[in-house]
Amino acid sequence: MIDAAGLRVMKAIADEGSFTGAAASLGYTQPAISQMVRRLEQRTGTVLVDRVGRQVRLTEAGQVLARHAVSVLSALDAAEEEVAAIAGLRAGRVRMTSFPSATATLVPRALANVHRDHPDLSVTFTEAEPPEALAALRAGETDLVIAFRYEGGASEVEDSDFEGLVTVPLLTDEVRVVLAKDHPMADLAVVPLDKLATDPWIAGCPRCRIHLLSMAADAGFRPTVSFEIEDYVAQIGLVGAGLGVALVPDLIVKTAAGDEVVVRTSTPGSRRQVVAVTTPDLQKVPAVAATIEALQASADAFVAS
Repeated sequence: MIDAAGLRVMKAIADEGSFTGAAASLGYTQPAISQMVRRLEQRTGTVLVDRVGRQVRLTEAGQVLARHAVSVLSALDAAEEEVAAIAGLRAGRVRMTSFPSATATLVPRALANVHRDHPDLSVTFTEAEPPEALAALRAGETDLVIAFRYEGGASEVEDSDFEGLVTVPLLTDEVRVVLAKDHPMADLAVVPLDKLATDPWIAGCPRCRIHLLSMAADAGFRPTVSFEIEDYVAQIGLVGAGLGVALVPDLIVKTAAGDEVVVRTSTPGSRRQVVAVTTPDLQKVPAVAATIEALQASADAFVAS
């Protein structure tokens, strides 16, 4: 195998015309240069240097190595510089995937934090619900996922979805009951879910619908789902129009709930954990680690707001 050190020696001999000159230019001793040449000749299976008294000249094979050393070493130097830039956060790319309600709340501030603190990093973004996003992470199609999992119940993300991955907690997201302001239960601070057994329900993403069914079952009823829509803002609009009730997480109700609805705690209650997810190896990449830190700061700011 021809290594970079051997190529540097061959180029130095070609440039300096002697082992002594090559040793001086590279900061090695002359015996070290001689040993490296012998080792390279053993690896290539041919003579690379013709020694005549105190003079040396490269054989044809040695000249080939010296000639190619220029481009190979230049490419290696460029690669080292790029890697150093990435390691030093002077460059780098992160592909991030988030579920919609985090997209509308956590992601903008996090991206602004990255741009402010690390302007040379590039963060690209796509949107997907947790099952699809985690599958993309395992397939190498994204580097960082913002996901959620409900605490308990049939709708909890299976443990296998996160097996072998690194999860970093961002925040605990309470799930609230959203009612029209003139709903009979609107004056209650805490709304028992079984009091909404006869109401039409507006359900969200597939995983959220499963969670709704699980909560309703715990409360002793099966909800009538009149609308299925993944856009939480649209859900709140339907609730405000008096077309049903919905379970909506704090990530959305804090920013999207208007005067036409009221937001209440339910019993039984519900909450979900919002986490940043990556692989053990990607966690060590400085750009990914910096983006996770930005997400944590964004989540802290949201909780404090």
